[in-house]
Amino acid sequence: MAKNDWQVIEPASHFSPNTLAETLDGGQAFRWKFNEEVGAWQGIFDRFACLLKLDTNSDLLFQSLSKNKAKSFSSCKAFLRSSIDWASHEDSLPWRSDTHMKQCLESFRGLRILKQPFGEALLAFMCSATKQIPQIKVMCQNLAQTLGSPLGKNLHAMPTWEQVAEASETQLRSLALGFRAKNIKKTADLIAADSTLLKQIEQASYEDAKSALVEFPGVGEKIADCALLFGTDHMQAFPVDTWIIKVLEKRYELEGWDNKQLAQFGRIHFGPLAGFAQQFLFSWERTQPKVRA
Repeated sequence: MAKNDWQVIEPASHFSPNTLAETLDGGQAFRWKFNEEVGAWQGIFDRFACLLKLDTNSDLLFQSLSKNKAKSFSSCKAFLRSSIDWASHEDSLPWRSDTHMKQCLESFRGLRILKQPFGEALLAFMCSATKQIPQIKVMCQNLAQTLGSPLGKNLHAMPTWEQVAEASETQLRSLALGFRAKNIKKTADLIAADSTLLKQIEQASYEDAKSALVEFPGVGEKIADCALLFGTDHMQAFPVDTWIIKVLEKRYELEGWDNKQLAQFGRIHFGPLAGFAQQFLFSWERTQPKVRA
């Protein structure tokens, strides 16, 4: 792999090795892995595949694994939301009055929210019900290899919802989707029947988009918020999973609150970037040592 194949995609990036890893492989997206051979993160998003790594100057370097290198480069910048001033976003969070938020920020400076294709984010998070990150990655890989379009040697895009709709529930179950296969198949059929449906939801207000998403079979509040946070510009979405329940009960003394109340607290307390704050809370909590009772 030639040295000059690498391009600077973000000079003097806000990333550290820790936060680049957490952003790409910490539960936002499920198609990234560290390639030990080249010392870089290898990932697939939309219809593109690439490598990303930091150099000693904190420049973020990019190498395309797709044929259309120019399109791959610009698409990766959009995927990384490179145009956003993430340091300013961090500063706008309520760390001055919230000591726990301050602690989380200081531990993960440079963390950001990726912008994935909306349909892809929805499909991935429908696979996430009751599963952990390694298991979700397996399901996404199985879907891509079996139903997705080929991108190169051993590389496949996540299938479109139309491609998923062409599969049977039995075939989806064979891809380790388990009980999720039934709802994913039903949702795929609904989306495939209306080519404008996902675009309409993506362009709707946060409230309207969430209301539309939870009408899909198998999509609850948490999955809807994940799809909106990681697949649209709705950064006020505040997914409440078991980690966030733990954080809000333990660090913010909100025992006895239900998930809707916790999500509402998150949006009010953390403001328009509540979902960005959520990622710091989530990442910090998962790195803490487990305390035995």
